Amino acid sequence: MAQQNYDILVDRKDLTKSIVEAAPTPELTEGQIRARIDLYALTANNVTYGVAGETMKYWDFYPARTGMGRIPVWGFANVTESKHDGVPVGERLYGYWPMSHETVLTIGKVSPQGLTETSTHRAPLAGVYNSYTRIAADPNVTAETEPYVALIRPLFTTSFLIDDFLSDNNYYGADTVILTSASSKTALGLAYCLAQRKGCKTIGLTSPANKAFVKSVGLYTDVMTYDQISALKTPGGAVMVDMAGGATTLTAIHNALRDDLKYSCRVGLTQWNDLSPVKGLPGPKPIFFFAPDRIRIRMQDWGPADFVARTSKMSAGFVTSARGWMKLEKQTGANKIAATFAKMVKGEAHPDVGVICIP
Repeated sequence: MAQQNYDILVDRKDLTKSIVEAAPTPELTEGQIRARIDLYALTANNVTYGVAGETMKYWDFYPARTGMGRIPVWGFANVTESKHDGVPVGERLYGYWPMSHETVLTIGKVSPQGLTETSTHRAPLAGVYNSYTRIAADPNVTAETEPYVALIRPLFTTSFLIDDFLSDNNYYGADTVILTSASSKTALGLAYCLAQRKGCKTIGLTSPANKAFVKSVGLYTDVMTYDQISALKTPGGAVMVDMAGGATTLTAIHNALRDDLKYSCRVGLTQWNDLSPVKGLPGPKPIFFFAPDRIRIRMQDWGPADFVARTSKMSAGFVTSARGWMKLEKQTGANKIAATFAKMVKGEAHPDVGVICIP
């Protein structure tokens, strides 16, 4: 007996609250495919999608009824029904899905490497989220590495792009990069990229509870805790990449470094419960990094195929590294998945654990 389709809906005003709701199974129209979602990752990045759902339009990819939202996730799905001549039943895809049992995509451009989703409501949204990879054409994905790809690739793409951006700007004349929320997978991915370059020092800032883990990974030149920020010394200048987003942490770093801080790059929101506005900070004005904008630049510079090849090759190296320190934790079924997401919102996730969901 086929499993009934469902959606996991979260309360937009309180992400810790969610319900599992039966979902319709609409008939396909010409050009559409139905995809059965069977593996995806849950990370702090998905919490960010919820926190920034309104301002960054993340809720708009998979609309829900008023007051509720569908958190987007990255993972794998199989095509179970197709009304598109270029996409056969049985094809496996990697991309951006809802926390659901299945979904319908409207397919536009098709290439040997991937597909483009062209639903009217998704057309104004960032193109990177509307692109789906055909796994048969990606040599860096195997059945064994799929869980790690789901956990790492979407975050690592951001890591790769920040590294590329900073290198392109010669680190704004600084010799040190400071990363907040150093235990987050995006920060670890960036630290991995920076470690491949010679002469770039990195300082990871983390909580006391996560310090031992962050040091054990061995990707940072130095690891400090947030209560040590006042002791930061970077006479050669520093760039900050802020994955935490908390007003307290941001203010403390600017006050500690002042003119030694050459660039302040805001990325994540792991400290989402401390997002009060900050004004009048010493040093450079914090600037948000929006990965899709950098993707558009490099797509033009390198071309789509070369861009995918570069990011895929580098992420494969980080996957190899991560398999040495990341433990996989599988959650099966909608109710367990919803409960796990609530724990992440509350900050109860362990940095050395990668959560894989099997709907």
